[in-house]
Amino acid sequence: MPEKCSVADARQASAVGREVLLQGWVRTRRDSKAGFSFIELNDGSCFDNIQVIADKALDNYESEIRHLSAGCSVSVKGLVKESPGKGQATEVQAVGVAVHGTADVETYPLQKKRHSFEFLRTIAHLRPRTNTFGAIARVRNCICNSIHQYFQENEFLYIHTPVITASDCEGAGEMFQVTTLPLQQVPKAGPDIDFEQDFFDRPAFLTVSGQLEAEIFACGLGRAYTFGPTFRA
Repeated sequence: MPEKCSVADARQASAVGREVLLQGWVRTRRDSKAGFSFIELNDGSCFDNIQVIADKALDNYESEIRHLSAGCSVSVKGLVKESPGKGQATEVQAVGVAVHGTADVETYPLQKKRHSFEFLRTIAHLRPRTNTFGAIARVRNCICNSIHQYFQENEFLYIHTPVITASDCEGAGEMFQVTTLPLQQVPKAGPDIDFEQDFFDRPAFLTVSGQLEAEIFACGLGRAYTFGPTFRA
């Protein structure tokens, strides 16, 4: 019975001989005249792909595997083997490839080339699949983990400060207002807006400071710190 495995683990030499289930998306596919296909598979667990060898003997080889393109979502069952190729310790000999979702090769925006940040901003739902955003996420994760570790080792309490506030936070910056009032017909009480009909019962904003709440907890509990997000207009 294959065990679920990440691409990062399957790429390790110690994985040779394991029957695994890999789940991820296709980066590239190329076909061999010998009657099999090389599928480069990634699942976000590492920068590098793992090479999957899909033989023409597979039931869905002609109907699905040979039509796989960048972005297709698949599950691969197979045996991890030592790879003769350079730059990779292992590869997977597939015994089954299940296609969960296809991607139109003409319209799928992430292709095997460099993309500008301006372009990646237009496809926020896909950009975490790129190495650049994967690197950014890993660096931020490492930094945040180190900060948490330092404060936890020194007996600080991690505080979740409010995102929405009715305070102007010492005039720290222009604020984004938050309201449930219908903007197309704002209720009035005389010349002023009737905030009593708002969810918050008063003007409310995205906070520009987590410091005020952190100070309250520091006064009450001692050592405190926060990663609370703040918003500056």
